[in-house]
Amino acid sequence: MWKLTGNSNLPIYLQIVDLIETKIMNGELLPEEKLPPERQLAEFFGVNRSTVVRALDELTARAVIVRKQGSGTIVNAEKWGLFAGQSTNWRHYLTQGGFTPAVPYIRQTGVMERADSEQVIDASTGELPLEMTPKMETPSLSWQSFIAEEQLEDEAGYRPLRETVQKQMHDAYGLNARPEQIFITSGAQQALFLITQCLLKPGDAVAIESPSYFYSLSLFQSAGLRIFALPMDDDGVIISELRDLYHKHRVKMVFVNPTFQNPTGLVMSLKRRKELVKVCAHLQIPIVEDDPFSELAALDSEIPVPLKQLDSDNVLYIGSLSKIMGSTTRIGWLIGPTAVIERLALARQEMDFGLSIFPQVLANSVLNTAGYKEHLKQLHQVLAVRRDHLIAALEEILPNELAFIRPKGGFHLWVKLPVEFRSICDFDIFLANDLLVMPGFLFGVKETVIRVTYARLEKDDSRQVANIIKQILIEKSAMKLD
Repeated sequence: MWKLTGNSNLPIYLQIVDLIETKIMNGELLPEEKLPPERQLAEFFGVNRSTVVRALDELTARAVIVRKQGSGTIVNAEKWGLFAGQSTNWRHYLTQGGFTPAVPYIRQTGVMERADSEQVIDASTGELPLEMTPKMETPSLSWQSFIAEEQLEDEAGYRPLRETVQKQMHDAYGLNARPEQIFITSGAQQALFLITQCLLKPGDAVAIESPSYFYSLSLFQSAGLRIFALPMDDDGVIISELRDLYHKHRVKMVFVNPTFQNPTGLVMSLKRRKELVKVCAHLQIPIVEDDPFSELAALDSEIPVPLKQLDSDNVLYIGSLSKIMGSTTRIGWLIGPTAVIERLALARQEMDFGLSIFPQVLANSVLNTAGYKEHLKQLHQVLAVRRDHLIAALEEILPNELAFIRPKGGFHLWVKLPVEFRSICDFDIFLANDLLVMPGFLFGVKETVIRVTYARLEKDDSRQVANIIKQILIEKSAMKLD
């Protein structure tokens, strides 16, 4: 409580003055509250008693405190209200709230992205660059037409779009879902938010595959959930580890991203998928399957069926258009049992998180145009080329120094570095070299790994990325020698 920050250029006695004034202003010290004795304050601050006396003299001169012979030093009740202003201790509320701010690394990455400097290479943002978004015309509709389309919307979303999603899921994966089992959301994160807020309660244990981008989202902590890492191998989550977590912590839900997993790019094998749904059904643990990348498989690769097709009752399936149509297309969907969809739709309505009709009508129009499939085909080709350019550059410039698995789809390359980064701050070296990547600690792992988003890199960018990583490794090796 009584501690100086140590990073001020002010004289010590003025730092003490500021600290006491701050405690009064935020309500930690109340009118007529007694301060500790001078000798005790000197011990707290690690200073001579004379320094404390000088600080208290200054506060007395400002009429902030009153020093009474035989009674000690108290906060001035008469001047306190004028001096302190608002007495609510907002700092306490800020630290007690459920929302967890982004870690400094992510905030700094965001600042550098928005600066839009030509020197900065963005290999961190998990979104399509503008030049890869669909080049299709939007429907020409009048204001009255949009109002008329609203009549086709209920709590679960715009029915024509739900019917379109139903058809696409059936054609692509053989998944049979009725429109009433499909819930339109403003992206995958709204679906995750509603699941964590409405189907779980604070203190519940959830298992999340590790590594995973889920660890970079604050919504799990904000919901008061206990998170347990579910280790993976090359085939996906390790089933024996899930059993152990269930018996130790009574896991209530499992969150996975089985196809082109973010950040590793791995695809859970069909055998492992079948094992996962079987074990979870036996233990009565619902599975949340996040699947934003399935439509981004390379043209020469086959992917297993979704978990949802293997167990339609126990799996909540989340899909999204943002990875295909760009981040501004905040449209996703959740497929689940009718009772669950009704519960989440009602909860969203009560929270006033309604979804505008405009993006739903536009998304439905785009999905039903002939140009959509052509866009997907072009997207597959461009992503495969960009992936190959990055891998070729890394193998040429850093031969045998990095470890990674060539992904068969998605946006990302998960790269293990040959040097040890001892702390989170060590990764700032990437920012200092104008390279934006996502370090492993953001995905819940301690190893020295980075996620490089090749979707945003042209050929020259990939070579620059490889050269910068090489320079960083040289710098880190030199630091180690020092």
